[in-house]
Amino acid sequence: MASHPDFVNYVCEQLREAGAIRSRKMFGEYGLYCDDLFFAVICDDQLFVKITPQGEAAFPDLPKVPAYEGANNSLLVEDVEDREQLTKLARITCEALRRMPSKKRRR
Repeated sequence: MASHPDFVNYVCEQLREAGAIRSRKMFGEYGLYCDDLFFAVICDDQLFVKITPQGEAAFPDLPKVPAYEGANNSLLVEDVEDREQLTKLARITCEALRRMPSKKRRR
């Protein structure tokens, strides 16, 4: 089941204080970017944030599950109503992702 654009827009609005948030339709679902950094996906109207050690440490109670079959685990954010939590998680995750060494692309 594909995510509803209204849900995607709502999550983006909830995250507005984390940075410049945009969504991009990907394979029938949505990828989320903060300041042009890919950090989360929305699948079946659920928010999944990339796992970083810093994000896990700050939010140890968030479940770690794959967003779709065959995907790596992500942090599942079930309470998208909590703007403060969403903003904090997005900031921590994006800062950690920026500090990670970039992977070399396949040719």
